[in-house]
Amino acid sequence: MNKLLTGNEAIARGAWEAGVQYATAYPGTPSTEILENLSTYSDVISEWAPNEKTAMESAAGASFTGIRTLCAMKHVGMNVASDPMFSFAYIGVNAGCVVVTADEPVMH
Repeated sequence: MNKLLTGNEAIARGAWEAGVQYATAYPGTPSTEILENLSTYSDVISEWAPNEKTAMESAAGASFTGIRTLCAMKHVGMNVASDPMFSFAYIGVNAGCVVVTADEPVMH
């Protein structure tokens, strides 16, 4: 069966199909709908974070325990999340972690 999805819906669906069990995000267009859609899957724990840094830290913590994770934010949020991201990159993970930085190249 074919189903038409938005890009954010497709990211959420792909993450779920890949076994993501924990997702966190800081809300902001154009990435808000990723976590909103992931929250519809009953076997995915979805949490909003107070900022991008804590979203990255939560995703890292879950990944360290062996849970596949996803962390989403708008593109400028990666500046805020860069410190824990660098530590996360050289410490390593016990499970996969996808970081989604959403951008809108045609916004003015």
